[in-house]
Amino acid sequence: MTMNGRFSERANFRDRAGDAVGTGERVLESKRSAGTAKLLSGPFFWLSAFYLVYCARPEDWIPGLSHVPLAKITGILAFLGMFSSLNSSKRRFKDLPRECHYLLAMSGILFVSGLFSPIWKGGAINHTIDFSKVCIAWILTFLLISDFARLRRIIFIQAGSVALICIVSIVKGHSQARLEGVLGGIYSNPNDLAFAVVLSLPFCLAFLLTAKNGLKKVLWLVGMLCMLAALFLTASRGGFVTLVVAGTVCLWHFGVKGKRFFLIVSTVVIGAVLLVVAGGPLISRFVAISGEGDSEQQNKAYESYEQRRFLMVKAIEGIENYPILGLGARNFQVYSTVWRDVHMTYLQIAVEGGVFCLVLYLMFFARGFRNLRRLNKRRDLDPEIKLFSAALYSSLVGFVVGALFSPEAYQYFPYFAVCYTATLAALVDEKDRSVAPVKEKITLEPAWRRRLQSEPVSR
Repeated sequence: MTMNGRFSERANFRDRAGDAVGTGERVLESKRSAGTAKLLSGPFFWLSAFYLVYCARPEDWIPGLSHVPLAKITGILAFLGMFSSLNSSKRRFKDLPRECHYLLAMSGILFVSGLFSPIWKGGAINHTIDFSKVCIAWILTFLLISDFARLRRIIFIQAGSVALICIVSIVKGHSQARLEGVLGGIYSNPNDLAFAVVLSLPFCLAFLLTAKNGLKKVLWLVGMLCMLAALFLTASRGGFVTLVVAGTVCLWHFGVKGKRFFLIVSTVVIGAVLLVVAGGPLISRFVAISGEGDSEQQNKAYESYEQRRFLMVKAIEGIENYPILGLGARNFQVYSTVWRDVHMTYLQIAVEGGVFCLVLYLMFFARGFRNLRRLNKRRDLDPEIKLFSAALYSSLVGFVVGALFSPEAYQYFPYFAVCYTATLAALVDEKDRSVAPVKEKITLEPAWRRRLQSEPVSR
């Protein structure tokens, strides 16, 4: 055999060995991921149960469950399970993103604000404790979700739960004005229910478009129709404006950029039908703003306008008097003298937590948009990941606009959305890091072989 033949055989052997090493690394990484997922399956189950309890609120419509503290039980078990398997997780506390630090700092400021509250210290601290649970859920979600399938499952729980809540609300309160007080907690106020619907609708559309089974597509379509009907029945003007803005962004991503033009036509037709069938109260409230309609509606619209104007002026007054620490969580209702929240989230967080809390609040949500911008610049993402990134962007835009019309500073859904963006960005980064060594080996070996071929062969 000639010297060139020996060299060629040796180079081919090294090339095959390099390919085998790369394949082995990929298999080993896959096995490690599977082992990690198995170890974290218990804590993730309880985290999923916590999301289900918070989003679906079964204690409000299933008899007998109101006496069981489901949220506390599931939250504690998920927290304990996470600590027991922390060494098996890909991520550690040191890996928590900057937006989580902003959220923790907000919670800390609210605690200090409660301690020095000029209105009601005990009430502010209790409300801050309730709000701080979102920090635990946020951290657990980021640490325990190790693949996109798990993130998809958590989003599925939120979207499916809101759809179910809308069905229950329509069945139980179809004869009740604005579906007010049909359920408790985060869905007791019609504006809050409308807000939850708008934030979850983009996820439902993403699940509808990715469903492989015809029955699943039908179920998601029925769920979305019920959500839209419930939103119209709440007669929430802020919710409707938020829907228009978030829906426009959603249709731009899914319909125009995704070349699904049938979505635009379907949305216009379905929206027109729902406005005729269930939009009577909502239309009446909009008509009253213009000064038309009967005198009773005009009086209610004018009273609502005056009340909201009074509350905004009162909130600005509170910020001027207590700019550093604010009044304490949920204490503006007492300060307002009319026991109402200011109908603007940004003023709400500023007057109750102080100006620094507002800055952290804005920085927190800015990080969510930053995560999505970074993902949208990628051209190599999985189509399903791109779809849910667009849904998250639509949901966050809906929140930013809706926050101008509703007091939603302590509702968990917007914080969950930012957590989803951080987790999705972390999953993509981890995939890049796992693939990088293999890519480097593949790109470097041909150059190495060419260099050896160019060198003279010594006997």
